[in-house]
Amino acid sequence: MKAWHFTGTHQPFTKVEVDQPTPGPGQILIQTKAAGICHSDVGILEDEKWLDIMELPAIPGHEIAGTVVAVGDDNTGYAEGDNVCVWPMGTAGKAYGYSRGGGWGEYVVADIEDVLRIPEGVSFELAAAATDAGMTSYGAVVEAGKLQKGEKVGIIGFGGLGQIGARIAFLEGAEVYVAEVNENIWDAAYAAGATKVVKDITELSDIGLNLIVDFAGFGTTTAGAIQAVGYEGRVVQIGMGKLESTIDTYPLIMKHVTLVGNTGGSRDAIANVLKYMASGDITPAIEKTDFDGIAEGVDRLHRGEVRGRLVALY
Repeated sequence: MKAWHFTGTHQPFTKVEVDQPTPGPGQILIQTKAAGICHSDVGILEDEKWLDIMELPAIPGHEIAGTVVAVGDDNTGYAEGDNVCVWPMGTAGKAYGYSRGGGWGEYVVADIEDVLRIPEGVSFELAAAATDAGMTSYGAVVEAGKLQKGEKVGIIGFGGLGQIGARIAFLEGAEVYVAEVNENIWDAAYAAGATKVVKDITELSDIGLNLIVDFAGFGTTTAGAIQAVGYEGRVVQIGMGKLESTIDTYPLIMKHVTLVGNTGGSRDAIANVLKYMASGDITPAIEKTDFDGIAEGVDRLHRGEVRGRLVALY
């Protein structure tokens, strides 16, 4: 089958031919129909720290949606032709696209505990976005952020994840504020339910934000969130634009701020996002490419040329 390989930091993704995987007991074989392209796919090319969780050569692509084409046994509960998506964290502790084969291949084997059915009316590209952008956003805002209805929530970055996180916060009953440097997408932030949109989160320091979720993580944004959040506020760090940040511990201590790092979310987080997508309450901006355009898509993401979530359709 055709696949993209990652062989090491600072090495380009390469197109290869590899053997088609075979599902074992408790597994299914999925023909990939859509696979997301994420900022972390940019990160693995640039930062050696990613190698700690990767088995090389790796087939990246942790946002997977497709159709079941084979089952490992008769007890999977799935049949050929079922449309499914995959929880990227992996019940077995092996993340898809990192320590096991991901969606940047024509076929991928998944454990049935990691699989969710795609609801009627949800496209493959939306389902692929739900598995990471949706899961991570829900996990950050609701699960790690412990959002309560009526709270004031700040969202840093209105990109592929932030747009979904802001919308989830609004749908869960929060008063939403967005910090986004690109003024061209401010209208989209307001359309998602934002009360106010600014360039820098510190402009919202007088709002009394209960929770700030940093979907950017570009070095200074974490410090800005700690400065802007209200007394006994919570800051959830999701963005990994840079893997280091310098923070001012004075407001962290004096305001009794809780700073939490979080990756991903639960399988239930994906299920909840899929329900919102099926109802039409969440319709994130998605740009599409094809299998051959994956490497160029990563470059475009790196250059900041993508609005929303970038998904490759096969």
